Amino acid sequence: MSKQLYLASQSPRRLELLRQIGLAPIVLTLRHDPARADVDETPLIGEKAWDYVTRLARLKAQAALRAVAGRRLMPRPIVAADTTVTLDGEILGKPRDAAEAGAWLRRYSGRSHTVLTAVAVAHQDQLRVAVSESTVRFGPLDEQDIAHYLASGEPFDKAGGYGVQGRAAAFVEHLAGSYSGVMGLPLYETVELLKSVGFDAR
Repeated sequence: MSKQLYLASQSPRRLELLRQIGLAPIVLTLRHDPARADVDETPLIGEKAWDYVTRLARLKAQAALRAVAGRRLMPRPIVAADTTVTLDGEILGKPRDAAEAGAWLRRYSGRSHTVLTAVAVAHQDQLRVAVSESTVRFGPLDEQDIAHYLASGEPFDKAGGYGVQGRAAAFVEHLAGSYSGVMGLPLYETVELLKSVGFDAR
């Protein structure tokens, strides 16, 4: 059976995670230009983080379905996902600049925060969503730690401003939940959703 499916994400981390479990993802590019983006990632007023990631994962999967139909591509299962960090009730997406990334790292220092990743799977007129919730605690960070991390360039394309699979691994004192979920795609939930829509992901 073919292991090919569409990944509605340009994240190299999500691509590698799917390959890690023996699948053959085909990247399906969505438009991110703010003027004509396929999905507006702005949180709604008063929207909770759980609702936010669930809504965005679903919207990305729906946009991918339209792209497959519009480009006349072969129908295959679609995987879409969205990750956010939440701390003190605030949704932290991707930092706008070094100042914001640095401010977030100072807030993480010596504390726990929550990482939510929603994954949506669309296949054969079915669209299902699951959410992975993990708790990550950073050890104390000093200004030198933060400056070196910012200089690496790693924080700027990642939800919450850090990559657990990269240099920020040295900051993580404890992680409870899904490591792959913190990376951006919870593999257990992804495989279960694929199975639930009739796709053999084994």
